[in-house]
Amino acid sequence: MSISNTVRESLTRSSWIRKMFEEGDQLRRIHGAENVYDFTLGNPDLEPPASFKERLRELANHPVPGMHKYMSNAGYPESRAAVAAYLGRKTGLDLTANHVVMTVGAGGGLNVAFKTLLNPGDEVIVNAPYFVEYGFYAQNHQAKLTVVPSRPDFQIDTDAVAAAITDRTKIILINSPNNPTGVVYTEATLRKLAEVIKKKEAELGITIYLVSDEPYSGLVYDGVTVPSILKIFEHSLLVTSHSKDLALPGERIGYVALSPANPEPGLLFDGLVFANRVLGYVNAPALMQRIVAELQGEVVGVEVYQERRDLLYNHLTGIGFDVVKPQGAFYLFPKSPIPDDVAFIQAAVKYNILLVPGTGFGCPGYFRIAYCVSRETIVGSLPYFTKLAEEFGLKG
Repeated sequence: MSISNTVRESLTRSSWIRKMFEEGDQLRRIHGAENVYDFTLGNPDLEPPASFKERLRELANHPVPGMHKYMSNAGYPESRAAVAAYLGRKTGLDLTANHVVMTVGAGGGLNVAFKTLLNPGDEVIVNAPYFVEYGFYAQNHQAKLTVVPSRPDFQIDTDAVAAAITDRTKIILINSPNNPTGVVYTEATLRKLAEVIKKKEAELGITIYLVSDEPYSGLVYDGVTVPSILKIFEHSLLVTSHSKDLALPGERIGYVALSPANPEPGLLFDGLVFANRVLGYVNAPALMQRIVAELQGEVVGVEVYQERRDLLYNHLTGIGFDVVKPQGAFYLFPKSPIPDDVAFIQAAVKYNILLVPGTGFGCPGYFRIAYCVSRETIVGSLPYFTKLAEEFGLKG
């Protein structure tokens, strides 16, 4: 075999999301795209805000000399300073450009953080359900992913986390608002988690980093706010991107921000910059750095996504599905009416409804709906969700 054993084995466990999307391609060819209800990809269907297009046009028509050259591996100082100022306004913390490293999206940011922090054999704790790529990211750095269950409301089970911590635990990775549940972790939960970490650090003589993956932090509903992990955890890294809040997933632009309370901020910053270089990212995209520096805090589509959430949530609960109402992101994670979630989503295909099984997120017995699709797709799907519910004996 010409490829590595690790990659070959990983291919057998690779994304259910892509698998179902590809099945959708076949259905679209047969039935026409308008008759297929594809809820598989978290790919925003909205356009970036007008301010993004204006800034892009401005740079294209009046380029800054040298704007396409190499820069510091951390990113442009002015871009990092803009991010730090925005986070400072949100949190009340004193952040500077030297608390921020611009990255190639959140995926790049997580790998940079992992490369900086992990030794071979270290452990990363994550609570299920979780984004499937986390396991591969840990594997990239010869670390072990330890999965713990969440509570029935999908909040972090801090007792389960405490029981999972060992002397090899280096990172606790959270994702809020969560993909796939849309749940936002409460401040009370996070403060309890901080107490667990401090206690375990003292018991085991180790340092544990809280790494928070937050690409959906701008997409929250019903007056909910996302608590700042930088204020709660001394050893913490915030990793995010503008893929969702500015609808720029293809531009691969994000950042890592470290808590100013960290006792070794300079060393950690230097490590992140080094990892950004040696992992081959070199630096975040130059053009995007210049644009998003001026768009910090802007979000596109909150009202649109909330309406879509309500359309689906109200209909699904009305026909008998058990769903925790999401507070953010653009996903629903209903309970499957049968234990075999894979069999259930295959049954949904008969109605041209494409879903992702909870198995793909380490949480069998559920399924994910990505509602970052057109309103027409959602409305068109509702009668077929009703037929699917009837097939499995659900009643509103």
